[in-house]
Amino acid sequence: MLVALVLAGCGGSSSPPAPDARTSAPDVRTATPTATPRPPALCTTLKARKVGTVDAPAATELSGLARADDGTFWTHNDSGDVPRVFQLDQRGRLEREVAVTGAEAVDWEDIALRKGTLYVGDIGDNLLQRPNVTVYRFAAPPASVTSVAAQRIDLRYTDGAHDAETLLVDPSSGALTVVTKDLGGNSGVYVASHGKLRKKATLRLGAGQLVTAGDVSGDGRTIVLRTYDRAFVYTRKPGESLSRALKRAPCTAQADLLDEGQGEALALSQNGRAFYTVPEGARPALRRYAPR
Repeated sequence: MLVALVLAGCGGSSSPPAPDARTSAPDVRTATPTATPRPPALCTTLKARKVGTVDAPAATELSGLARADDGTFWTHNDSGDVPRVFQLDQRGRLEREVAVTGAEAVDWEDIALRKGTLYVGDIGDNLLQRPNVTVYRFAAPPASVTSVAAQRIDLRYTDGAHDAETLLVDPSSGALTVVTKDLGGNSGVYVASHGKLRKKATLRLGAGQLVTAGDVSGDGRTIVLRTYDRAFVYTRKPGESLSRALKRAPCTAQADLLDEGQGEALALSQNGRAFYTVPEGARPALRRYAPR
C-alpha cells in the first residue's frame, strides 16, 4: 500500500442474470500456438491529459475505477469505508453516491464493469490473513437510484491467503480473475471456479512491481495491469482466457504513472486505445493516457 515501500523495492436493484463465477469454465491450457498478435496501441509513448478533478468530499482513498459506455465512471474507497460506490461524470464530478446493501467493506480494492453489471472485489489482505475473499455483483443502478442490493460471491484460494488489488472480469463470459500483489514482482493469476481461486500463472514483472489495479477493454482484446509507476499491456486473442493471455510477455506503456501520486485505479476505454487513472488523496485528478 505504501509508495515508499515500492520505491525501496524498485529503485434498490436486483442482480442481473450474469454468469456465476463459481461455474465458469476452467482455463484453456491446450490451445494451438499461433503468432503473437500485433502490439496494442498503448505500447507506445503515451500522453497524459488531466480531464477533470474528483470533487466528492468522501472520495479520498480511491482504489478502483471502471468506465461505462456513456463515459461516466464508477469508483470506491479503499479499506475503512462503508459499502458504497460513487458515480462520476466524464470530468470527475460526483453524480451520486450509491449504498451497496447486503455487502461488507473489509478491504475493497477494485471494481469492474461488464454489460451493465458492476463487480467489486473485497480482496485486499495486507496481513495475509484472508484465505476467503468476496466479490460483490450488482446491476449498475438507474439514474437517481441511491441504493442497490448486491449478490455475494465467496471465493477461497486453494493455496492460502494472498494480498490482491486487481479484479478482472471477462467481457464475454463474466469469468473472474484475481491478480495478486507481490513485492518481489511475482504476481499470481487466480481464476475463480466453483467457489475456489486456483492459480493459473505467475507474472514475473520485476522486483518492486506491485500490481495495484487492472482492467480488460470492453472489446476483450486488451488487458492492462498497473503498478505504482507503470502499466503493463497484454494483447488477448479471440476466444482466449484472460489467464492464458497474461502468460504472454507484455509491453510496457511509455508513461510514468508515479507522477500522479499513489495510484491504485485504472479503467480502459471500450476499444483499449486509452486508459484512465485516479490516485488517492483529496480532490484527485482524473487523467487520460493515450498515444500522442
